[in-house]
Amino acid sequence: MLHDGRMRVHSRRFWSILMCPLVLLTVSGCDEAATEVEQLKPEIVQRYDYDPALFTQGLEVDEDGTLLVSTGQYGASGMYRLTTEGDVLGEVALPDVFFGEGMTRVGDSVWQLTWQEGTAFRRDAASLATVDTAHYDGEGWGLCTTDDALIFSDGSAELRRMDPDTLAELARFEVTDQGKPVEGLNELECVGDDVYANIFTTTDIVRIDATSGHVTARIDASSLPNNADEDINNVLNGIAHIPGTDEFYLTGKRWPDLYRVRLVPSQ
Repeated sequence: MLHDGRMRVHSRRFWSILMCPLVLLTVSGCDEAATEVEQLKPEIVQRYDYDPALFTQGLEVDEDGTLLVSTGQYGASGMYRLTTEGDVLGEVALPDVFFGEGMTRVGDSVWQLTWQEGTAFRRDAASLATVDTAHYDGEGWGLCTTDDALIFSDGSAELRRMDPDTLAELARFEVTDQGKPVEGLNELECVGDDVYANIFTTTDIVRIDATSGHVTARIDASSLPNNADEDINNVLNGIAHIPGTDEFYLTGKRWPDLYRVRLVPSQ
C-alpha cells in the first residue's frame, strides 16, 4: 500500500489532468496530459554487413560519414572507426580492467564512457588516442552531444547534463512517458532538441524532449531482424543519426547486420 503522502501526490496529478480545459493543455500542470506520443517503427532502407564480434555500446556517424563504434566486455573493449562497408580505419583497445560503454564526439575529441569504473576517456577524434580522462559518479551507459551540453545515461530513468569539456555534472532530469518514469535508458543519440534512447534489453527506442524530459515518440524496432547468435546480451543497441537526412543507422550487440532506416508511423 502506498504511503499517504504519495497517495495525495498521485491524487493531485489525477485531478489536475482531469480538470485541464482544452485551451490550457500546454500550460504548466497540464502539459504532461497534452504530450502526444507518436508510435513509430523503422523502415529498412539498406542493410550492410557488420562485424559480429563487436559488442556495440555506442554508435555515431562522424563528420566524414564514417562510423565511430564503442565496444564493451572486459578484455575486449575498445573504439573503432569503420566504413559502412566494414573496413576498419582506426582501432584502439581499452585496458582489460575497463568495460567500454557509450561515446560521443565533441569538437576535436571523442568521450568514451566505462560501465562501473567511473572513468571516461577523452580521445583525439582523428587518431582515437587517449589524451585525457575524467571521472563521474555511478555507472556510465550512454552519451550524446547537444548544442550546449552532453547527455549522459546510467540505466535509470534519469538523464544527466554534463559539461562537454570536463564531463562535470551540471544537472539531472527525469524521463517520463505519460507521467510514468522510463527506466533502462541506455545508448543515446542527440538530434537537435531530441534525445533517442534504447531501452535496455528491449527492441524499444524512445524519443525524448531534452527540455521537458517527456517522451514524444516510441519506436517499436521488433521488426528488425536480429541475426546474432542466441545470447541474452545480443540485443538492439546502437543508434546513429545520419546528418542531413531523416534516417538512422541501427544495430545491436554482436549483430552481423547494420540497418539504415527511416522512422515511419506504425499504424
